Amino acid sequence: MPGYTGTKDEYLKRLRRIEGQVRGIARMVDEDVYCIDVLTQVAAVTKALQAVSLGLMEDHLAHCVVDAARESQEAGDAKVREAAEAIARLVRS
Repeated sequence: MPGYTGTKDEYLKRLRRIEGQVRGIARMVDEDVYCIDVLTQVAAVTKALQAVSLGLMEDHLAHCVVDAARESQEAGDAKVREAAEAIARLVRS
Protein backbone atom coordinates (compact mmCIF):
# COMPACT_ATOMS: atom_id res chain seq x y z
CA MET A 1 0.00 0.00 0.00
CA PRO A 2 1.47 3.41 -0.96
CA GLY A 3 2.52 5.72 1.85
CA TYR A 4 0.18 8.45 0.61
CA THR A 5 -2.96 6.34 0.89
CA GLY A 6 -4.14 8.21 3.98
CA THR A 7 -3.88 11.57 2.21
CA LYS A 8 -4.86 10.44 -1.28
CA ASP A 9 -7.96 12.66 -1.44
CA GLU A 10 -5.87 15.70 -0.47
CA TYR A 11 -3.32 14.94 -3.18
CA LEU A 12 -6.04 14.45 -5.78
CA LYS A 13 -7.64 17.76 -4.81
CA ARG A 14 -4.31 19.57 -5.13
CA LEU A 15 -3.56 17.90 -8.46
CA ARG A 16 -6.98 18.87 -9.84
CA ARG A 17 -6.29 22.46 -8.80
CA ILE A 18 -2.92 22.32 -10.57
CA GLU A 19 -4.59 20.85 -13.64
CA GLY A 20 -6.94 23.83 -13.68
CA GLN A 21 -3.99 26.21 -13.37
CA VAL A 22 -2.29 24.55 -16.35
CA ARG A 23 -5.48 24.90 -18.42
CA GLY A 24 -5.53 28.56 -17.39
CA ILE A 25 -1.97 28.99 -18.62
CA ALA A 26 -2.87 27.44 -21.96
CA ARG A 27 -5.79 29.85 -22.21
CA MET A 28 -3.47 32.76 -21.40
CA VAL A 29 -1.11 31.74 -24.21
CA ASP A 30 -4.04 31.31 -26.59
CA GLU A 31 -5.23 34.83 -25.69
CA ASP A 32 -1.72 36.33 -26.15
CA VAL A 33 -1.41 37.43 -22.52
CA TYR A 34 1.77 39.31 -21.59
CA CYS A 35 4.77 36.95 -21.30
CA ILE A 36 5.66 37.87 -17.72
CA ASP A 37 2.11 37.18 -16.57
CA VAL A 38 2.24 33.72 -18.17
CA LEU A 39 5.64 33.04 -16.61
CA THR A 40 4.30 34.05 -13.21
CA GLN A 41 1.59 31.43 -13.52
CA VAL A 42 4.07 28.81 -14.73
CA ALA A 43 6.17 29.51 -11.62
CA ALA A 44 3.08 29.09 -9.43
CA VAL A 45 2.28 25.72 -11.02
CA THR A 46 5.89 24.62 -10.69
CA LYS A 47 5.88 25.50 -6.99
CA ALA A 48 2.57 23.66 -6.49
CA LEU A 49 3.95 20.53 -8.19
CA GLN A 50 7.08 20.74 -6.07
CA ALA A 51 4.93 20.88 -2.95
CA VAL A 52 3.08 17.74 -4.06
CA SER A 53 6.41 16.04 -4.79
CA LEU A 54 7.80 16.91 -1.37
CA GLY A 55 4.66 15.64 0.33
CA LEU A 56 4.80 12.36 -1.58
CA MET A 57 8.49 11.99 -0.74
CA GLU A 58 7.80 12.61 2.94
CA ASP A 59 5.03 10.00 2.90
CA HIS A 60 7.33 7.56 1.09
CA LEU A 61 10.10 8.02 3.64
CA ALA A 62 7.77 7.82 6.63
CA HIS A 63 5.96 4.72 5.46
CA CYS A 64 7.60 2.75 2.66
CA VAL A 65 11.21 3.27 3.69
CA VAL A 66 10.53 2.80 7.40
CA ASP A 67 8.50 -0.36 6.76
CA ALA A 68 11.23 -1.78 4.52
CA ALA A 69 13.90 -0.99 7.11
CA ARG A 70 11.87 -2.89 9.72
CA GLU A 71 11.64 -5.83 7.33
CA SER A 72 15.38 -6.19 6.72
CA GLN A 73 18.60 -4.27 6.25
CA GLU A 74 18.66 -5.15 2.55
CA ALA A 75 15.07 -4.05 1.96
CA GLY A 76 15.71 -0.82 3.84
CA ASP A 77 18.87 -0.12 1.85
CA ALA A 78 17.02 -0.72 -1.40
CA LYS A 79 14.24 1.70 -0.45
CA VAL A 80 16.75 4.35 0.65
CA ARG A 81 18.55 4.01 -2.71
CA GLU A 82 15.24 4.26 -4.53
CA ALA A 83 14.32 7.40 -2.54
CA ALA A 84 17.75 8.96 -3.18
CA GLU A 85 17.33 8.38 -6.93
CA ALA A 86 13.87 9.95 -6.84
CA ILE A 87 15.21 12.97 -4.93
CA ALA A 88 18.01 13.32 -7.51
CA ARG A 89 15.42 13.34 -10.31
CA LEU A 90 13.38 15.98 -8.50
CA VAL A 91 16.42 18.18 -7.94
CA ARG A 92 17.43 17.96 -11.60
CA SER A 93 13.94 18.82 -12.85
